[in-house]
Amino acid sequence: MNDLSCMVSNFFEKANLQEFAQSALQPLLDDRLNSRGIRAEILRIDRLHPQISGNKWLKLKYNLLEAAQQGKRRLLTFGGAYSNHLYATAAAGKLLGFETIGIVRGERVEPLNSTLQFAQEAGMQLHFVSRSDYRQKHSPAFIEHLHRLFGDFFLVPEGGSNVYAVPGCMELLGEWSAAYDYILLPCGTGGTLAGLALAAAAHQKLIGVSVLKGGDFLFEEVKKLQVAYAGYHTQNFEIWTGYAHRGYAKTTAALLAFMEDWRRLYPSVPIEHVYSAKMLYAFFVEVEQGYFAPGSRVLLVHTGGLREKD
Repeated sequence: MNDLSCMVSNFFEKANLQEFAQSALQPLLDDRLNSRGIRAEILRIDRLHPQISGNKWLKLKYNLLEAAQQGKRRLLTFGGAYSNHLYATAAAGKLLGFETIGIVRGERVEPLNSTLQFAQEAGMQLHFVSRSDYRQKHSPAFIEHLHRLFGDFFLVPEGGSNVYAVPGCMELLGEWSAAYDYILLPCGTGGTLAGLALAAAAHQKLIGVSVLKGGDFLFEEVKKLQVAYAGYHTQNFEIWTGYAHRGYAKTTAALLAFMEDWRRLYPSVPIEHVYSAKMLYAFFVEVEQGYFAPGSRVLLVHTGGLREKD
C-alpha cells in the first residue's frame, strides 16, 4: 500500500460506521405512526462529515482507495450546478491531496452558486459542457476527449455510483440494523440502495424512493451494480417512482406544505427538497395507505445533501 493509499484508508477508518450509526439514530415520535402501531427511526448519516456528507462519504471511500492504489492523484467526475457529489468530491480532494476536475452540466453562470464556489475554492477545476455533451458522459469517445483535455485521471461517475461505491454503502449496516423490518432511503443513482440491499438481513425489505421523474430505470441500475460487485443481485428491494414531485430538485405545493409541517414538528431534523423530504413524504403517504403492517419497525436513512442556501 503506497503513502496515498495509507492516507485515504486512515482518513475513512477514523469514522467507525457501526458506532456512528447507532449514535445517529433519532426516534420519530408521531401520532400518525403511534395510532397504527408503527415504529420508525431516522438514521442521520447527514451528520457523518460536515463536507463529505452522508452517502457521499460511503460512495467515495473505495473510489478514492482504488484511485490511490492505481497511483492516480487526479479525479474527474460529473454533476449539475447544485451537485452534492461535486461538492463532496472537491472537499475530499482538498483533504486528501487529489486534484479534482468537475464536468458541470450547462453553461457557466456568474457569480457561481455556493456549491460551485465551494468546489472551486477547494481546488476543483470546473469544466462546463452543454447538456447534449453532458449526456455523452458514458461514451468512450467523450471520455477519450476528456483524457486529451486533462491527461490521465481516475473517473468517478455522476453521483459516485459504481462498483467501488457498493462496499462502502454495505458497511453502514450491521447487527444493530437487523431489528428493522423496512429500510427506506431516497434514490438518485442507485449506488446506496445496491449496497444496503446486499448487506441487509434476510427478513428486511429495502425501499428506494426515486427523486427522479421516470425513475423506473433505477431498478435495473441497482441490479447491475450488485452484479458488478457481488456477482448476483438481490430480490429484497423495490423502488417507488411516484414521489418525484415533477422531477429532480423540483417541488410541488404538496411537498412544500409537507416540509413546512415537518419543520414545525421536527425542528431538530433538517430536511431539503431534493432527497430527504421526498423520502419522508412518500413514507407518510404509504403509512396512511396501509403499506406497513401494525408492528412494523422502519429505518429511514437521511442520506445528506444539506448545505447553505444559494
